[in-house]
Amino acid sequence: MYFSKYNIVTKIKNSDNYFILNALSRNADILTPEKADEISRGSYSDIDEYIAKGYLVDEEEEKKLYRKSYLDFIDGRDSSEIQIFFVPQYACNFACSYCYQDEYAWQHLGLNEDIIEAFFRYVNDEFAGRKKYITVFGGEPLLPDKASRMNMAMILDHAGRSNTGIAIVTNGYNLIDYVDMFSSAKARIREIQVTLDGTREVHNRRRALKNGQGTFDRIVQGIDAVLAAGMSINLRMVLDSENIGDLPALASFAVEKGWTGNPLFKTQMGRNYELHHCQANSIRLFDRVSLYEEIYNLMLAHPQIKEFHRPAFSVTRFLYDNGELPDPLFDSCPGCKTEWAFDYTGKIYPCTANVGKAGEEVGSFYPEKTLKADIIETWEERDVTSIPECRQCSLQLVCGGGCAAVAKNKTGNIQSPDCRPVDRLLEMGISLYYEKGVM
Repeated sequence: MYFSKYNIVTKIKNSDNYFILNALSRNADILTPEKADEISRGSYSDIDEYIAKGYLVDEEEEKKLYRKSYLDFIDGRDSSEIQIFFVPQYACNFACSYCYQDEYAWQHLGLNEDIIEAFFRYVNDEFAGRKKYITVFGGEPLLPDKASRMNMAMILDHAGRSNTGIAIVTNGYNLIDYVDMFSSAKARIREIQVTLDGTREVHNRRRALKNGQGTFDRIVQGIDAVLAAGMSINLRMVLDSENIGDLPALASFAVEKGWTGNPLFKTQMGRNYELHHCQANSIRLFDRVSLYEEIYNLMLAHPQIKEFHRPAFSVTRFLYDNGELPDPLFDSCPGCKTEWAFDYTGKIYPCTANVGKAGEEVGSFYPEKTLKADIIETWEERDVTSIPECRQCSLQLVCGGGCAAVAKNKTGNIQSPDCRPVDRLLEMGISLYYEKGVM
C-alpha cells in the first residue's frame, strides 16, 4: 500500500488543524495536528479507515480507478450540454478600464439575416441531438439603435423556432429598453448576465459610457425590471485591487434592494486578469490566491457578503452543500468540447476568451463552412492526461489543467498548464465553511 499521489494534505488557514482530500476517491477529512504528523511520518494509526477512503492504496488498483474515472468523465462530457456563444457585434457604448477587446479590428459590413440564418443552420446541423443553448455576447449586444434591436429580434425568433434556450451577456445600460422584447419572445430566456463593479461611485469610475457618463443607476433600473418581469439575473462583479474594498457595500446594496431574497437572482465574481494585451496597468491585478485571501478576510469582517455571494474556494462550497466531493476534474477547459464561440463575421472560435482575436479562428460558418480539424483536435485532446506538467501533480483532479487560452497566451503552447492553487484555496474555504462558521 502507498500514500495516494492524489492526496492533498495541508493546514487549514488560521487553525491548528489540517485536512486531507483525495479527488479520485472523493473523500475528505479534517485532521488533528497529531493525525497530520502521523501522515508526515508515514505512520497510520487509522490504517483501515485510510485504505477504505482511498488515502492508502494499491498502486495498480488506483491506476484502474483513474482510468475508469477518466472514461466516465469523457462519457459525461460528450453527453453534457453545449454552450454556444454568438457575438452579433463588437461595438460597445462603454469605455471600461479593463476591456480586452478594445484593440481588436472588426472591419465588416455588419450582421444581417443571412448570417443569422447561417449560424442557426450550422448549430442545428452540427450539434443535432445535443443539449445546447446560445449565449449572446459582445461587445455589447443590446445597443439602442434600430439595427441592434432588429438583429436581437431575429436571433430570438430563430431560437424560438429551434427550441433553443438563450442567455444574454450585457453591460446592462440599455437592458431596461429590451425587457418587453425578452418578455414576449418565444425563445426561453435562461438568464441575463449584468456586471456591477461596486456601488455607484466605484462602478461609474470603472464602467462609464464613452462620453464619461456614469451607468450605475440605469443598470440598476434594468435589473429591477428584469426581475419584475420574472426573468433571471446573474450579477457579475469583476474584481481587482481598485474595487475589492467595495464588495461589502455592494453586498449590502443588493440585500437592501431585495435582490438576494429573489430566487431569480444569482451572483458570480470574476477576477480581472491578464488576458491577451491587457493589462497595461497590471499592478492592480490579483493572482488567484491573493484575490481569495482578500475575499476571505472581507467575509470574516463583513458576514453580510455571504447573503450576496458564497465563493467556491475550489471545491469547498460543493463539498459543504452536497456532503461529498464532485467527480474528478480531468479537464477544466471547455473550448471545442462543450463551448464554442461564433461571431457576426462568420468565424468560429474555441471559446469566449479567444473570440474576435485574429489568428485564433478554428473555422467559419459563413459565407462557407470550413474547419481547421488539426487545431480543433489539439483543443479537444487537451486535459490533465496530455499536459506533461499535470501528470504527476497531486492537484490535477481538482485543478483540471486550468484555462487553455491563458496557458497559450503565456507560453504559446496550448498543451501547457494554467496552474490553479487549489490547495491554498481549500485552506481558506475549509476554514470559512467548516471552522469559522461564516457560511
